[in-house]
Amino acid sequence: MGDEGYDKGEEGATWIVSELGGGAVQSYEDLRVWQGGIQLAEAVYDLTDSFPDSERFGLTSQLRRASVSIASNIAEGWGRGSRQDYVRFLRIARGSLYEVRTQVVIAHRVGFASGADAKRFREQTEILRRQLQGLITSLQRSSASGASSS
Repeated sequence: MGDEGYDKGEEGATWIVSELGGGAVQSYEDLRVWQGGIQLAEAVYDLTDSFPDSERFGLTSQLRRASVSIASNIAEGWGRGSRQDYVRFLRIARGSLYEVRTQVVIAHRVGFASGADAKRFREQTEILRRQLQGLITSLQRSSASGASSS
């Protein structure tokens, strides 16, 4: 079947991830990448509070929506209950992460964010990118090994 590790019972999708610290992940909220996505969204909201009012429907809105999309897609993919869907939503989250990175560069270049802010966001998004890629790779690896043992 390829979805070994998913418990589709009353509690929803419970996935055992040995590669992520050897323990059971009971919820997407237990994932460091989801927690990091929430922290990134909070940082984006803090940063964009200082943007000019004229950017409320421009860069402020774009940055906020992209940042919220990261943790939201991690959660939505988890809730879909299949490994294939989960990987697809993790890739969408990764795309939103690249949007945030790009938009912060633009904010810096047009004078809305400092160089220190841009550097901090680059470092934070790189950590999340590595975590997302690790989770995607882990899911694909376990899916491939599950399919070959079926």
